[in-house]
Amino acid sequence: MPLFDHFHGTLGRRPWESFHGRWAFAIADDLNRRLPKQFVADAPMHLGSAVSADVAEYERSDENGSGDTEIASGIGTAVAVMAETYAPPATKLSMPASFPVEVKVEVRDANANYNLLAVVELVSPSNKKDESEREQFAAKCLSYLGKGIGLVVIDIVTSRHWNLHNELVRIAKHDSKFLMADDPWIYVTAYRPVSRKREDLIDLWPWPLKVGEPLPSVPLALKSYGCVKLDLEATYAEACARLRIPE
Repeated sequence: MPLFDHFHGTLGRRPWESFHGRWAFAIADDLNRRLPKQFVADAPMHLGSAVSADVAEYERSDENGSGDTEIASGIGTAVAVMAETYAPPATKLSMPASFPVEVKVEVRDANANYNLLAVVELVSPSNKKDESEREQFAAKCLSYLGKGIGLVVIDIVTSRHWNLHNELVRIAKHDSKFLMADDPWIYVTAYRPVSRKREDLIDLWPWPLKVGEPLPSVPLALKSYGCVKLDLEATYAEACARLRIPE
């Protein structure tokens, strides 16, 4: 199945979050069918600061102005904090921040306290919005790699023209030979942290993508366990079929 443009034309009118979420679940389902039972793949999705309990708190002032705090839970449902809380001193220092949408697949080892072994990140438009968001995404990816966690980044966002792999290389201050040529807007990059001959390295497999062409199969490195093949073509086709794309 060829890659579609999910951000323009008829498909651009459909919520991109629905497709990204469905694709993430298809990837997790495929991995769970093929990986040994000690490994568990899941697709936790955080829909930004507006609805995600895992990202930020919502602060409100009660009638006495004590500043009780609520946390958003589920799809916008607010629940009171159960732990004992207190009102911190007022501050005049509140830095601007961004809590972008996160769509990803995590692979964990159920036999080792659910340690994180690998991550598949599906880039969202908010990851590419501004310089701070791009740097934040690149820093997150570098944090995974610095812990030896395998990583695949999938970027099919055609509405914003930035290459986050190249951003990662620049932030890490690596040589320009590791940049993807021509700054492709859509791409897949696989990363494998490895120690080889007493040297710490990150193996790279970059693939520029094109709308209308098939998706590749890529290696997903599981920390301390080697690589498995990530069949992007099959999982993409499954997600499209379940969402009736195209009809």
